[in-house]
Amino acid sequence: MSVTETLINEFTKVRQRTESICAPLEKEDYVIQPIEDVSPPKWHLGHTTWFFEQFILVPHVKNYQVYNAEFGFIFNSYYETVGERILRTDRGNLSRPTVDRIYAYRKFVDEKMEEHLPSILNEELEHILTIGLNHEEQHQELLITDIKYILGHNPMLPAYGYFQGHKAEQVTPEWLSMPRGQYEIGFEGDDFCFDNELNKHTVFIEAYSIRNTLVTNGEFLEFLEADGYKKFDLWHSEGWDWVQNNHIQSPMYWHKMNNKWHHYTLEGLQELDLNAPVTHISYFEAFAFAQWSRCRLPTEFEWEAANQKFKWGQRWEWTESAYLPYPGYQKSEGALGEYNGKFMVNQKVLKGASVATFPKHSRPTYRNFFQPHLRWQFTGIRLAK
Repeated sequence: MSVTETLINEFTKVRQRTESICAPLEKEDYVIQPIEDVSPPKWHLGHTTWFFEQFILVPHVKNYQVYNAEFGFIFNSYYETVGERILRTDRGNLSRPTVDRIYAYRKFVDEKMEEHLPSILNEELEHILTIGLNHEEQHQELLITDIKYILGHNPMLPAYGYFQGHKAEQVTPEWLSMPRGQYEIGFEGDDFCFDNELNKHTVFIEAYSIRNTLVTNGEFLEFLEADGYKKFDLWHSEGWDWVQNNHIQSPMYWHKMNNKWHHYTLEGLQELDLNAPVTHISYFEAFAFAQWSRCRLPTEFEWEAANQKFKWGQRWEWTESAYLPYPGYQKSEGALGEYNGKFMVNQKVLKGASVATFPKHSRPTYRNFFQPHLRWQFTGIRLAK
């Protein structure tokens, strides 16, 4: 099979997977935007389609006519280079275009891509197409987490039904020792990676220990019952303000009913599984728990160095590292240069993956990043000392 045929087949699979994620939804579920960070599912469907139309079809297919001239304004996310866009907070106000119209848009662009790719693909376009596929796989993860937030804040707490969520880890907790020394960090090879994983470089790390398992719901419950949310000395000042101003008393999706703790999962509301990894935790909560445990969070370099030896990373795990460029990092020219570099401020690095992560994005060098207060993603805690 040629490179072109392989990429077209991959394109078809990725596009179908996005729609399969949405298959369990009712039409009404597609439109809701409960908070700024959660985009309506139909916006994800439109945005990932616009990406291929904007960056492949428009500039490279002669006399190409866009499906709808207004869709660029609606489905551009943050690309200043390609024009104005609606405010992120207004994505949930779009009753039009309808869900059916957006699916028709996807069908139109998919057909145009399959029609024209064989004749226009070159080395440059193969790279852009690969970025587009990885971009849509990232949105598949966001789709799942956004859908969980939408359904998990519905008073009926309905089950989603696409796949199962977190299960207990069948591993005995222990502390793993890592020696003082130099370690290679970052991506190296011929396969795809995002620019924020480059360049591979050497870091010096002092000796440390890191736990082989994630913090469990049961362990975090001990922190909660020890009034961890009420002890200001465990928290950063900003974290303590976040707790007070938002009346935070437990992890997201935890509910106490009839004196028993439950949590909302992708299968609906269930009694809290004390042995499963705690998830939907903010960096502020992760830091406070580590303080209470007389431990700390690992840096992204400690995490990656240990992962090279122990091969973990089943949840997105908060690290103590600020999201910053690696040595020699360079942004691409044009709109695609806005993909990662513009966000390298006021965010923390997460390492690992989650149940919502496409398998190819689970590599040890992958760097996710979020602001410290966010917790709608499947974020967890690994301790170091």
